[in-house]
Amino acid sequence: MLPSRFEYHRPATLDEALGLLATHGEDAKVLAGGQSLIPMMKLRFASPAHLIDINRISGLDGIGDGDGGLRIGALVRHNALAASDVVSARYPTIATAAPQIADPLVRNLGTIGGSLSHADPSGDLGSVMLALGASVVLKSSAGEREVPIGEFLVDTFQTSIAPNEMLTEIHVPAPGARSGGTYLKLERKVGDYATVAAAVYLELNNGSIGKAGIALTSVGLTNIKATAAEASLAGATPGDAAFAEAGRLAAEASSPVSDVRGSEAYKRHMVDVYVQRGLASAFANASA
Repeated sequence: MLPSRFEYHRPATLDEALGLLATHGEDAKVLAGGQSLIPMMKLRFASPAHLIDINRISGLDGIGDGDGGLRIGALVRHNALAASDVVSARYPTIATAAPQIADPLVRNLGTIGGSLSHADPSGDLGSVMLALGASVVLKSSAGEREVPIGEFLVDTFQTSIAPNEMLTEIHVPAPGARSGGTYLKLERKVGDYATVAAAVYLELNNGSIGKAGIALTSVGLTNIKATAAEASLAGATPGDAAFAEAGRLAAEASSPVSDVRGSEAYKRHMVDVYVQRGLASAFANASA
């Protein structure tokens, strides 16, 4: 099936793009990598009257790290994220997730901004950003606002972005001095959506766990932040007992459904297993 007719726009500046969004609002869609939007348009699940291609806009594809944390431009491709020395040096949860996103063809074109805006509960980066406590910058012609990722990801394929806004940047808080993290993903074959995946982040403070972040992929209507599991780890002594309790609570927080990838019980079990393994790996990383 072919997409419905649309008018194609290719702005050269951010202000021009925001002006087009202000004019066309709900009739417009922003095109970045197109790895989610184009298939939806071909199936006519999305039929925008105006398509705004932002790939010519400079300044949206940078990665920078400073005292305030990591700043990732919305046009950063998944492969650029995977290859970034800045990311691999201090943000292992992102570094381990990026090479596991889809397949090489998708990673070459797909962008972090597009992935988060798509709000697919099977999307890897939504869970990663939830575990890390990230936020997104949304800009319009009237100004900008910064929104915590948990408030941005509203529901399945739904975000809190307004029709006249565009996601321009992602902010990830600076990690603690002794911290670690990882992303574990179970998939039937390379490039498939996750059957289950877990993003984990851990900070140590005087021998105890000072802070923990846990988020789950493909086991609910949204990426799930396992808040009870995180709370159980605060102030706990890192080890098998604490990790087992966090795994149990994370499994309880999940809402998987039985399908061709596995039964509900199997998926809950794998949440438990992956959270425990992820925490053990994050602790080893933080202790190194």
